[in-house]
Amino acid sequence: MAKEEKYRDTERSGAIKIRSMQQEESPKIEYPCRYPIKVMGVDVDEFSSAIIDIIRQHAPELAEEDINFRPSRHGKYLAVNVIITARSLEQIKAIFDDLKASGRVAMVI
Repeated sequence: MAKEEKYRDTERSGAIKIRSMQQEESPKIEYPCRYPIKVMGVDVDEFSSAIIDIIRQHAPELAEEDINFRPSRHGKYLAVNVIITARSLEQIKAIFDDLKASGRVAMVI
């Protein structure tokens, strides 16, 4: 992260340090890599099956041992956690877009 420091004189305190930070770049991901995806939604009407089907359209090699389910405390919501072998940023974006477009997803992390 690059920082640029400048000083400005003021009448009261002598000098005030003003920092301006350039935008931080996203971390670089090297593909292929193991990439976790967490999908949350209301646990009705085969929610988990629909989510897995969407993800498998983009990552057909998804193994059963890389899928985990966790219900909310009161059972209304379900978190579907998967770890895919991501091949590109475009693949990840396509998965996120299709999950959101399904209308069944409350949150994708």
